[in-house]
Amino acid sequence: MANVTDLQTKYSKLAQEYSKLRAQNQVLKKGVVDEQANSASLKDQLKQRDQSLRKQEQEMDSLSFRNQQLAKRVELLQEELAASESKGKKGKSKGDSPSQHGLQTQSVFNEDLQKKIEENERLHIQFYEADEQHKREEAELKTRLEELERSSEQHQAVVDGLTTKYMETIERLQSDKARLEVKAQTLEREAKECRMRTEECQQQLRRCQSDLNRQVKQSSSVIQEKVPFNDTKFSDYNSLNVPPHNRRHQLKARDVAGQALSFIQDLVAALLNFHSYTEQRVHIYPLDSSIEPISPLNQKFSQYLHENAAYVRPLEDSFLQLHQSITEDTVTVLETVVKLKSFADNFSTYTHFLQKILPYQLKSLEEECEAPLSTAALTAKNRELQSDMKRITSVFEKLQSYINLLALPSVRQDALPQSSTSAVFTQLAACLHSLHDAIKEMSKHYNQKASLEQELPTVTQKLCTTTECLLGSLGSLNSSTGKIATFFSNNLDFFTSPGYSPRGSTVALNPLQAESMLANKKKAAAYIQAVKKPRPQSVPYREALSNRRILTSSTESREGLSQQVQQSQEKIARLEQEKEHWLLEAQLGKVRLEKENQRIADLEAQLAAALGGSPDSRTAAAASTLAQSHEEDETEQRAAGKETTLCTSLVGMLCTTPSIEDVGDEESREQLIKTHYMARVGELTTQLQISDSKAVHFHSECRALAKRLAIAEKSRETLSEEVKLANQNITRLQDELATTKRSYEDQLSMMSDHLCSMNETLSKQREEIDTLKMGSKGNAKKNKGR
Repeated sequence: MANVTDLQTKYSKLAQEYSKLRAQNQVLKKGVVDEQANSASLKDQLKQRDQSLRKQEQEMDSLSFRNQQLAKRVELLQEELAASESKGKKGKSKGDSPSQHGLQTQSVFNEDLQKKIEENERLHIQFYEADEQHKREEAELKTRLEELERSSEQHQAVVDGLTTKYMETIERLQSDKARLEVKAQTLEREAKECRMRTEECQQQLRRCQSDLNRQVKQSSSVIQEKVPFNDTKFSDYNSLNVPPHNRRHQLKARDVAGQALSFIQDLVAALLNFHSYTEQRVHIYPLDSSIEPISPLNQKFSQYLHENAAYVRPLEDSFLQLHQSITEDTVTVLETVVKLKSFADNFSTYTHFLQKILPYQLKSLEEECEAPLSTAALTAKNRELQSDMKRITSVFEKLQSYINLLALPSVRQDALPQSSTSAVFTQLAACLHSLHDAIKEMSKHYNQKASLEQELPTVTQKLCTTTECLLGSLGSLNSSTGKIATFFSNNLDFFTSPGYSPRGSTVALNPLQAESMLANKKKAAAYIQAVKKPRPQSVPYREALSNRRILTSSTESREGLSQQVQQSQEKIARLEQEKEHWLLEAQLGKVRLEKENQRIADLEAQLAAALGGSPDSRTAAAASTLAQSHEEDETEQRAAGKETTLCTSLVGMLCTTPSIEDVGDEESREQLIKTHYMARVGELTTQLQISDSKAVHFHSECRALAKRLAIAEKSRETLSEEVKLANQNITRLQDELATTKRSYEDQLSMMSDHLCSMNETLSKQREEIDTLKMGSKGNAKKNKGR
């Protein structure tokens, strides 16, 4: 929250600077345009003067040419005169009539020559004067053009500097915006993590609440049977009735103190700005200290206002110490909060400072009323401001008395009864609301006064800027006092409720009981630490969820595997039985094979013995031997009487008539059939086992997926709710941004309009001044001409 408020203040400061620079830029742009127009008009005048100069040069050339002609004519006339004089001397004897005629013509020529000479002198004088005047005007126009070019270059440099400054400001604002967006995203991620942690904490809280409820039920019966120790004769022994340590009360007290500290910091900043801007206004109005000295009363008032930080800063420092003294391991009541006394002393010092500067404030307003350009409306507003300042000072005196009353129990016990504490807090809340109302009225009257001062003809830009800053400080002071009054009213129940009191008593807690309480708390904590078993490390929530899923799936797979193991054990037992059966069958077949080998060996021996004589006899003997054996077999078969035999095996039942030749074929055929069907049965059993294991695995997988689906649905619902809340917050923030942007744009437009109107008035005044100067110059020239 502190970072957000700092960024908002920075943004507001940047917006103010941007508005000022924008207004200055408009002024400079208009000045550049005016100078460009002036330079264009001067260039036109210079062109006209050049044209007139060329005309005069042409006239001068024509006059010089005429002068030369006249000079030549004069020379001719002089030559003719000399010739006529010589002729006249020669012809004196011829009579008087020709001489008289020559004298008449000579007198005419002399008169004409004298006129031409006078006209030539007059033209030379006019030409010289016109040339000198043209040179002077040309020099003046050149100097003026150079000055205008320099001023234009200066204005252009200022415009370029302001443009670069605007671009830097815009880039800085854009970077701040991107940084804020990144920070907002990180805060959203942190908020999601905090929600997950909150869910875990809520689960733990439910478990703890259930355990604590059970323990409370067990211990409530024991607590109700106990009787508090209350000695009516010696009240000092009642300190043995130590109340239990209320951790919730301590956390609430620290939270309330932290909020109050932020409000006090805003109030201190607003008071510092108000006093500083008031000091600046005293130096500017009704007399500007840079032009003429202000009155001794205002000098003293300015000196006192310059010392405001020494009285305002200790309020914030002492309350910060008070906030730091309130911790979870302390007992916060009026009797144990010692730092409240230092805050009360600093508040009393500041109240005395307000009482000291109040007469100077009233006298300063009276001087403004006595100013020559002050109107009746301004005088009425100054009277209202005087009453507002008196009211604010009286409210601060009331607050000082109530804060001193609340600080007394920490210095002297039984200074403030428990029944009077709630009344003091209630009156303090009422005083805070009255302070907010008084400052609100003063801010309204100051706004009206500022609007009236804007209409005065002698108001300066410095005074307007100082008044706007003063109104801004009054607005921040109004908002901070309103926040403090609302905060105190909302927490009035907490201030008036007794956080600690001995058992069976209604008196307040004294410091001895507080020390006993803290000592008992430390002993209990040490005992719990001694008997407490080491607890395992906590597991993160996501890891716990993944472990739970793995455990669920492993449990289900364990059940399926146990079933598979049981089936496999049954199959192994059956296969062991079959193995024993086939081992017996193998032993029987081995015995039969040995008998057959023995019989074949006997037959080969008889055959070899029979082949020992002649070949015919050997063949005959062998044939006779074979016939005899055959006959013996037949006789044995006949003796058996051709009895039928029933043979049973794993394949089925077979009725046969045993004979020596068919015994081997029957056994081999039965063996082949048996091996075929046993192989087929083995394949089918393996397929059955595989299908059973797959079915069990699929069943467990389906159960796990169903549970995961249920968990995913729950998480989707929670995430959708979070998304809705986030969208609502985004829309709300966008609306707030749009409103702030609109308000800033309105303010900027109003400032720009105001600056345009001021520029128009300034341009009109300059035009009037220029016209007056031109008129004065014309009058001066006329006077010189006269």
